[in-house]
Amino acid sequence: MPKVLLIEDDPGVREALRMGLELEGYEVLEAATGAEGLRKLGQEPEVVVLDVLLPGGDGFGVLREIRQQSTVPVLMLTALDEVEYRVRGLRGGADDYLVKPYALSELVARLEALLRRASRKQEMLCYADVTLFPSRMEARRGERLLELSPKAFLLLKTFLEHPERLLPKESLMQRVWGEEVEPNTLEVHLSALRRALGEPPLLHTLRGHGYILRK
Repeated sequence: MPKVLLIEDDPGVREALRMGLELEGYEVLEAATGAEGLRKLGQEPEVVVLDVLLPGGDGFGVLREIRQQSTVPVLMLTALDEVEYRVRGLRGGADDYLVKPYALSELVARLEALLRRASRKQEMLCYADVTLFPSRMEARRGERLLELSPKAFLLLKTFLEHPERLLPKESLMQRVWGEEVEPNTLEVHLSALRRALGEPPLLHTLRGHGYILRK
């Protein structure tokens, strides 16, 4: 059952979309604000439906925050049928754009296309000489199989989804544990991941800022 995060402030629209998507076989996470939606990213939805017009800041700002944390596919909804808005969303990291009013069948078809595209991407993640196969929980450096705990595997997957991008501690905690944990817990698993990766080092610490995967 695919999991979709629906970020929509209008309760009537949100309820109608939730019911329609559930009838189509989706598990729906609901958020009425951008802040609530960003918190629910930790529950790892497979696709996000994001309304452009949200209280307390527009959807473009929420999109920027999502892209700092995740590569999850994002479909933006808007009543603004202007080319500049569509271009702004797509350049900001949205994967698709749908103008209101729309048919539920079209929304579902677009979500299916995004999920198919994401599934092909997730068959293998690579950076430098590290390769990770999410579907079979396997990671290698060169020809060497990496012995990783489930949490270390998820940490490596997160870094490979965001290579050469600084990831704050809070972002890693949300992605791997779904909540903030003791900093020492994160450090223990990062140390285990570093040991498993070996030399030359790929995982680096920027003190006071976070961590980055780079050559």
